[in-house]
Amino acid sequence: MDIGGANALVAGGASGLGAATARALHAAGANVTIADLDAERGQALADELGASFAHTDVTDATQVEAAVVAAAGDEGLRISVSCAGIGPAEKTAGRKGPHSLETFETVIRVNLIGSFNVLRLAAASMLTNQPDAEGERGVHINTASIAAYDGQIGQVAYSASKGGIVGLTLPAARDLAQSGIRVCAIAPGLFDTPLLAGLPEETRTALGTQVPFPPRLGRPDEYAKLALHIVENTMLNGEVIRLDGALRMPPR
Repeated sequence: MDIGGANALVAGGASGLGAATARALHAAGANVTIADLDAERGQALADELGASFAHTDVTDATQVEAAVVAAAGDEGLRISVSCAGIGPAEKTAGRKGPHSLETFETVIRVNLIGSFNVLRLAAASMLTNQPDAEGERGVHINTASIAAYDGQIGQVAYSASKGGIVGLTLPAARDLAQSGIRVCAIAPGLFDTPLLAGLPEETRTALGTQVPFPPRLGRPDEYAKLALHIVENTMLNGEVIRLDGALRMPPR
C-alpha cells in the first residue's frame, strides 16, 4: 500500500513506539491521527507534526470509534497501528499472596482487549474503502512482544496479553482477507521505551548487552521502519514478526 496521502491512525501514539511510528508515517506522507490517553504529549506531537490528536482510551469503544471516524475523514482510513500497552510486574503467587486479579484483568483489558478494539473498529471502517490497484483496502498492525514466547518471572499478565495478540493475528487476517485488509503484528524485544525509562542507565545498558546483535536496546525508530515496511509490502499478512536482535529471554 502507498503511504503517501493515506489516512493513518496510531493508537498509543503519544510516546515510545507509537510516537516513532507516527513520526515515520508523517515523514512518508501519511495524514496521521494520534490516539492516546496522554493528551498533553499527544497534542504536542500532533502540533509538531501538523497531525491530528484524539483523546482515546483504547478500552472504550465509543472513544475508539470517534478516533477512527476522525482519522478516516472523507477519504477513508487505510492504515492503523496499535501500540498502546502497560506492563506491571507481579508473580503468580508469592510471599505477598496471589497475583492481584484486578491487575491481571487490567493488563488484559488494555493490552489485548484494547488492541482488538482498535483492530475491529479500524477494520470495519476500512471495509468501506474502495480497493487500490492490488485490491487492498487497508492494513492493521498490532504490537505483541517476545514476552509472548519468552515471558520472564513476573510477566504472567503481560505475557498472556501479548500471547493473545499473537494468537489473534492469523485468524483476523483470514477473516479480512477477502475484503483486502491485511493484519500483522510486531513482537519487539528489549526496546528503549517508557516501559524501561524508569530504570537506571546502567541497568538499561546491562539489559541491552543481553541482545546477541546489536548488543543494545532497540530504538523506537527501528520498530517504526518495520511498521512502514509492513504497510508497503502487500505480501506480508497474518504474520507476527520478532524484532529482537536474536534475543531469547532468560527466566529473569
